[in-house]
Amino acid sequence: MILSVLFLSLNVWVCLVQGVDSCGLVNFVSLNACSSAVDFLAWSDKKTLQTLLVWDENLALESNPSDHPRASTIFLSKSQTDVREKRKSNHINHVSPGQLTKKYSSCSTIFIDDSTVSQPNLRSTIKCVTLAIFYHIKNRDSDRSLDIFDEKSHPLTREEVPDDYYKHDPDHKHIYRFVRTLFSAAQLTAECAIVTLVYLERLLTYAEIDICPSNWKRIVLGAILLASKVWDDQAVWNVDYCQILKDITVEDMNEMERHFLELLQFNINVPASVYAKYYFDLRSLADDNNLSFLLEPLSKERAQKLEAISRLCEDKYKDLSKAAMRRSFSADNLVGIRRSNAILS
Repeated sequence: MILSVLFLSLNVWVCLVQGVDSCGLVNFVSLNACSSAVDFLAWSDKKTLQTLLVWDENLALESNPSDHPRASTIFLSKSQTDVREKRKSNHINHVSPGQLTKKYSSCSTIFIDDSTVSQPNLRSTIKCVTLAIFYHIKNRDSDRSLDIFDEKSHPLTREEVPDDYYKHDPDHKHIYRFVRTLFSAAQLTAECAIVTLVYLERLLTYAEIDICPSNWKRIVLGAILLASKVWDDQAVWNVDYCQILKDITVEDMNEMERHFLELLQFNINVPASVYAKYYFDLRSLADDNNLSFLLEPLSKERAQKLEAISRLCEDKYKDLSKAAMRRSFSADNLVGIRRSNAILS
């Protein structure tokens, strides 16, 4: 649009110059000047376009929750629709919350759970992760998929896949049983479940696909396979998953893993800030859906253990601060500040 206006202005300027000067000398000079101006503005527009493209890339990066800690997780935003509708329905129908099952601390008793960001509870974490996958499937935008994840093209069992397999959304219990079986057989950790969810949302964002009834098992399996190799020191081999899912071949597992990595653009890095964000968002999801973590009264033995862990961490940070101070002192010595007596004249 800008270039069109510039070329229109150039034509008008040529007409005016031709009417003023009959020799043609001024026309030649003016045309060169106008062409240079147009070239400069075209170059400026190109640079502006490149800058805008860089801004778009940075904005896309910041809007991707699996890469940027400030972006909201997709599963939490998808779940909010159902949470709001449930609360609205309860308010309209005057449904009482019933007996309160959540425990609260008092002056005499402190209730805590055994799940922390560094050591999450395995059972509760798997429940929350599978609930996040359930909301992804239920509130998906469309049914975009790839053939490598289609269960009809690449079945996980020898049982015949029904023709209407893509029409029925799995419930939360079905997803939970599938993931729990894999984690139990492969002896995977709760941290691996959180990384699995990070890779799943990264795949959906990078590949621009949706997790739906036709592909959710293979997408979840690929995310678990990759997360177990990246996170756990003793990774599970692809052939080990073939012992769990007895009808799948190693060649199929290898091909799916290769496609998964290519779709992720080989970006398997999970920053600590992103991991912590997913952990706390999963806890928020549990609170919104009454999936409370198991609370137990704080006993004397556990209080002593917590105090010992706190003391170790405190001593560790003291040693780090002392080391930092020693490094700063050595830098001061390099500067070589010397004090000399003042000479009064």
